[in-house]
Amino acid sequence: MQHHPITDVIRQRRSVKPALMRPDPIPRETIELLLENAVWAPTHGLTEPWRFLVFEGESRRELAGILQEVYRTTTPEASFRPEKLEKLGRNPLLAPVVIVIVMQPDPTGKIPPTEEVAAVACAVQNMHLTAAAIGLGAFWSSPALIYTDTLRGRLGLDQTDHCLGLFYLGWPKDDVALEGRRTPAHQKCSWHSDQTIGHHS
Repeated sequence: MQHHPITDVIRQRRSVKPALMRPDPIPRETIELLLENAVWAPTHGLTEPWRFLVFEGESRRELAGILQEVYRTTTPEASFRPEKLEKLGRNPLLAPVVIVIVMQPDPTGKIPPTEEVAAVACAVQNMHLTAAAIGLGAFWSSPALIYTDTLRGRLGLDQTDHCLGLFYLGWPKDDVALEGRRTPAHQKCSWHSDQTIGHHS
């Protein structure tokens, strides 16, 4: 089979954490390209459940403060870690752009929430692959606090909305070398052709 360029993009995609990103700004048209590609993800019933809150410039400092505040108020004392608090305030300032990923479910209730989450995940994958194709680093982070009602309220989201994570974007530092590893597909796959599933002779 002829090799297709999409294979290289998929297999070269890596998660690049904010600490490995340069502070260089990302052109607005580049961010818009990622978002436009995101909305072409598959979506059952064409509900298009994805919503994106884009933070850049000084707005990242406000987001960092919100994350730290929510962590302080929602984390049990036994689980509280000062280094985690510090990281939540630092990461949004290391990445030039942070996109809050939101799922807005089908108001009619016809589409199961799990399918709406899957659609948003596909949208994020579209962004991540686009970023990889142009040499941009990306990282989808999902600390426990993103699922809290407190964060949802602080971000001005509706009660029915679901925050699914923080998508950090930035140009990788020059010395970043990221290794990838996956289990071969044949070890995760079973083939069915002529034989009936569950058939025993």
